[in-house]
Amino acid sequence: MIRALTLHDVILAAAAMAAGIAAGLLSRVALRWLGVRAQSTRWSGDDIIVDALRTLVPWASLTAGAAAAVGVLPLSGTIRNTVHQVLLAGLILVATVTAARVATDLVRSLALARSGVAGSATIFINITRVAVLAMGILVLLQTLGVSVAPLLTALGVGGLAVALALQDTLANLFAGVHILASRTVQPGDYIRLSSGEEGYVVDINWRNTVVRQLPNNLVIIPNAQLAGTITTNFHQPVRQMSLTVLAKVGYGADLERVETVTNEVAAKVMAEVDGGVPDFEPSIRFHTFGESSIDFSVNLEACEFSDQYLIKHEFIKQLHQRFQAEGIEVPFPKRTVVLHHQDQEQPTRGRRTTTDAGLPPKAVLPLQKTDEPPAGDTATLVH
Repeated sequence: MIRALTLHDVILAAAAMAAGIAAGLLSRVALRWLGVRAQSTRWSGDDIIVDALRTLVPWASLTAGAAAAVGVLPLSGTIRNTVHQVLLAGLILVATVTAARVATDLVRSLALARSGVAGSATIFINITRVAVLAMGILVLLQTLGVSVAPLLTALGVGGLAVALALQDTLANLFAGVHILASRTVQPGDYIRLSSGEEGYVVDINWRNTVVRQLPNNLVIIPNAQLAGTITTNFHQPVRQMSLTVLAKVGYGADLERVETVTNEVAAKVMAEVDGGVPDFEPSIRFHTFGESSIDFSVNLEACEFSDQYLIKHEFIKQLHQRFQAEGIEVPFPKRTVVLHHQDQEQPTRGRRTTTDAGLPPKAVLPLQKTDEPPAGDTATLVH
């Protein structure tokens, strides 16, 4: 038989609730102080855990206070068990949401630490969130007295039908997991597909991969297509990449002097331009006797793919300025124009002007004979 409610019971219940509230407030103050200390460490995981505890611990304190208050009140066993189950279910729900947030934040932090950019692999984040929430819901149902065995059996049978209906979606899902697990492409990498699309990988989610091009446009690529195409990753195995700048000098230039000047300019660019590698030793290689020049290539090094454009810009600008100061000729294409004058007495008599100063005379191509030769002046362009 249930006894009557007394003032003593009310005071004890109120004291229990007040104790729970006070414990929650004190825990928040303590965790706030702990969060400040956690921010001074290198590992970001302690910040995530402390932030999650600031939500979970006060709720746990309030739940404990409410359970203690219910325990001192003169309630029937059925009502007391029902209230305890409700409080426990609420605590399990809060703990599940908190655990899912901690797990996803840790996965996001790990992805950020590995890629070095603000992108993330949301496919792993979503899988982690769904897995933690699913386990929490199963525990909650089991706590409330609901048998989860028939539910798991029904989900297994229904999952087969869903898998058959969502073949393309599941193919993209498993292709994304394979890409991330093999570490061939990671968020933050600069890639180029055989079809021509290229850019920085911003995100790999459950269906597609998002690539940001240098003009700041987004390209959406299905994961299955990315896994099945030829891909060049400019950030693997390292982010640093070599770049080649082509140049040429005239035949009259001193090649030893050209090599010395070019190496000096290249070393200066590597040391002063953002994105250059200061300890890299540039190299110059002469490789071709051209029509009017000796061609060579200069090998430089960039910290990552997008840095090459500024390095090339500064190197070409400074090399041109230095060549002008040193009197080194940078040749340009030249053409010889041959003028012919025809009349009845001397059909092939003419004169020639050329822009190739100092070069040996070039052969004058004969005019094609016709039944009636054209009258007047004609011009033939000799390359």
